[in-house]
Amino acid sequence: MERLTHAIESRRDDLIALTRDLIRIPTLNPPGRHYRDICDFIAARMEGQGWQVELIRAHGTPGDSERYPRWNVIARHRGGRPGDCVHFNSHHDVVEVGQGWTRDPFGGEYDAAEDRIYGRGACDMKGGLAASIIAAEAFVAENPGHAGTIEISATADEESGGFGGVAYLAEAGRFADVQHVIIPEPLHKDRICLGHRGVWWAEIETQGRIAHGSMPFLGDCAIRHMGAVIEEMERALFPLLRAKRTEMPVIPEGARSSTLNINSIHGGALEQDPDYTGLPAPCVPDRCRIVIDRRFLIEEELTEVKAEITALLERIRAERPGFRYEIRDLFEVIPSMTDKDAPVVRTTAAAIERVLGVQAGYVVSPGTYDQKHIDRIGRLQNCIAYGPGVLDLAHQPDEWIGVRDMLDSARVMALVLDDLLS
Repeated sequence: MERLTHAIESRRDDLIALTRDLIRIPTLNPPGRHYRDICDFIAARMEGQGWQVELIRAHGTPGDSERYPRWNVIARHRGGRPGDCVHFNSHHDVVEVGQGWTRDPFGGEYDAAEDRIYGRGACDMKGGLAASIIAAEAFVAENPGHAGTIEISATADEESGGFGGVAYLAEAGRFADVQHVIIPEPLHKDRICLGHRGVWWAEIETQGRIAHGSMPFLGDCAIRHMGAVIEEMERALFPLLRAKRTEMPVIPEGARSSTLNINSIHGGALEQDPDYTGLPAPCVPDRCRIVIDRRFLIEEELTEVKAEITALLERIRAERPGFRYEIRDLFEVIPSMTDKDAPVVRTTAAAIERVLGVQAGYVVSPGTYDQKHIDRIGRLQNCIAYGPGVLDLAHQPDEWIGVRDMLDSARVMALVLDDLLS
């Protein structure tokens, strides 16, 4: 442990520089900018140290185009003896900048007084990517003849479902020879994330009949029908969801229950361009749509989740004249949770205790991340999220990552490699 600790601490300046360089590549998603640039950057670094590198484009996946190709990179170091494969997976894409920044979002500014690096993606999750690279490089330097294989991947589109990244790699069989996966998402350096809740996105449309706004009695207002849907949700569905509780260690506490978010609502005439200065036409709206974001627990079945919405709509139809609706599935993910006795969980927990002197906490994410694809498509359940950073900072203005947290997490990751491959 002392050798690895020294090897990582001696790379402190390199860790800071690497994180800053990664942040300065503005891999914005959407639309998917500079994906090839960040993959080339990582490839050049790892190839220079003798790693085998593959660049993989996810042809035909959502968002992939000649203007915005979905690029992924996998770096691989094979040891001198047979053994397991340990794979560190990080997404390289970041969300939009948003308002409220006091620092350059892509400046990669290092504040020495605070020992923090600022920028979009610092926490989610280029700091975790950098920590995993430093951990792997330090381990290989100390154990050049290690057993097995180490892989580091930087993948596309996690922020928009992961279909151009981990899902594509899993479908191509890229996890078939992998035994352990660590995803360095920012879930605090002393906690292991075992998985995530499930999700169902759907669009509900209520239908009416268009008419002149001065004679609404000749039409049928779809927005009023949608109002009845939302009212029934408030009356019956939201209390039902709050009463459902899980044994999954989901954080924060409110996510221990099932939840539903009304993501958007639109009815009537299309919204005009911002430079349009005229008035709307007087029409009764014949369509109204909402998008719902339903997060569900491992104790629930997806069929049950969908049936609750269908039952709600059917109750309204039985009581409300002229009520018509359609439901369209948009996106669904089954909950995932790795067992605490899985090898990667036990090994990481032991490493946290050795490095930090505390027992590891076990959590489950309220939202999904790329473990869903490794589990459901790759059929590999020995997978966790573990990495530096404070989850609450993700997608926020003035996002930052602490250097001490990255160093400590890198030490934990290196010890995991030492335990599994030495």
